[in-house]
This record gives sequence, C-alpha cells and structure tokens, in this order.
Amino acid sequence: MPLINTRVLMSDANNFSTDQPINPYYHPTPVNLAGARLEHSSIHKLLVQAGIEVIKVDSPADSQDGVYTANWALVRGDKAILARLPGARQAEEAYAEKILTELGKTVIRVPDNLRFSGQGDALPCGNYLFCGNIYRSDLAAQEFAAKTLGFERIQLQTIPQLDALGKPVINMASNWPDSFFYDIDLALAVIKAPDVNQKGLIAYCPAAFTPESQAVLSSMDQIDKIEVSIEEAEYAFANNLISTGKTVIMSGRAPKLAASLKAHGLTIFSPNPDIIELAKGGGFIRCTTLTLD
Repeated sequence: MPLINTRVLMSDANNFSTDQPINPYYHPTPVNLAGARLEHSSIHKLLVQAGIEVIKVDSPADSQDGVYTANWALVRGDKAILARLPGARQAEEAYAEKILTELGKTVIRVPDNLRFSGQGDALPCGNYLFCGNIYRSDLAAQEFAAKTLGFERIQLQTIPQLDALGKPVINMASNWPDSFFYDIDLALAVIKAPDVNQKGLIAYCPAAFTPESQAVLSSMDQIDKIEVSIEEAEYAFANNLISTGKTVIMSGRAPKLAASLKAHGLTIFSPNPDIIELAKGGGFIRCTTLTLD
C-alpha cells in the first residue's frame, strides 16, 4: 500500500487573526492566539507521531492566514503550482514562492491571473486529482495544474452558501462567491491512494456537492468511499484531515467518520486541545499542512 502525505510543509500560528472575514466560518470572537498556538503544536506533534516528516517555516508576518499552508501551492515531485489567493492573503504568494524555491521546487504560476487555491482545492489521489472550482479556484486553473503535473482531473463542485432568499452569497471581504465548502478539502478527504493491488479510499460528504458532482463520485468504481454527514462535515470539519494511508489525524468531534475509518483498519489520532481557535478562520487540520510528496 502506498503511503501518502509523508512529507509536509507547516508554518506557525504566530500571526494568525480573523481581521478580514473571507469565508463564512470567520468568527466575530477575537482569536485567542495562545490557544491557536497550542492547537497548532498539537497537530504538529501528531504529524510526527504518525511518521510524517514536517518541514517547519515561519508564517509570513503580513498575512492573517499564513498558518494555512495547504493553500500555498499544489506540489508533485519537483514541481509546484503556485496559488493565487484572495486579497487578504496575496502577501503569502511571494513568501510561498521563496520557501518552495529554497526547498528545490520548480515554481510555476497559473496563467492569466486565474484564481487557484492550491492543495485546498486540488487533492491528489494517486494519479487522480479531485478539484473544486467557483469559490476559490477557476476551472482553467484546475485544468492547467492537472495537465502540468500529470494528473487525471476529477472536476467537482460544492454547494454555494445561500441567503434568506435562496440566492448565492457574495463574500463582502473577497467579493467572490461563498460556500461553507469554499475549498474542496472541507468536503472530501483522500484516505488511501489506489495502486495495482487495491482501490483508493476517500471520505466525502454527498450533501456538500451538487447532484452532478455526486454522480461523478458515485461512478468512480476504482475508488472506495465513506460517506460523511453534513453535520460532521460542516460543524466538525470532519473531512479536513491528514491521512498517511495507515494513520488519520482528524477532528475529535466526528465519531461516525472515526468509526468508519477504524472499520477500514486505520489508526485515528485527534488533537488535544480540540481545534477551536484555528477553526475561527475557516481552516482545520488539513489546512495547516502542504504536502511535498
């Protein structure tokens, strides 16, 4: 069985804030920065315990979301497709390019000022790449990333956030469409990669996807699937996890998903303390790491 997420990039929570509410999870209560640091440290310890090599860097001082390194790029081998992020996060782009270049990656930019949310909206599963678009990434950017890195793109779409009249919400801070599943890593998680001896395994929330995307996922016979409830996906950040293919680091508030993963023979780790402060920015465990495999 191929291991996944064996080497990751992780920053810190020292500059984390929620000053600009660029997604619907942003919490009006100020961040307890000491608590956010403890949560981040707990995730780091569990990554190491799971046998993952963690490359630590400082978070950029001029960005509230520099703790969420998953959005910096999409990496495969020696290539990295650099993200193009919302205005509140644009200072991260040059910083990420510097870090990735120092790590020996060839950094490639998406063309024509396209939006691209990095690994947050593009999850590798063997040679497949599960992609989300509309909210943080453009379809053309996903096509470019998949082609450049040699993935087979599985294009999906999550459901929008709707107002009281049933109309899509436009985020006031980013001026982009909004969703409680604005990045696909809030709706889908890669648990195991497929190889010649076994199917891949994902966990996903059907209710988080449009009917057309649900049909695409259901038709993928080469991938086994665990269904996640909307309650665990949205309120417990259940899908925003990190799996090595043997060990899963995930929310401690998603008992149904944890039980399903254990039934598949996986070991479960959950952070202590629980992730409360980091979640105020709309990110969780998966968001704090960028896979460098």
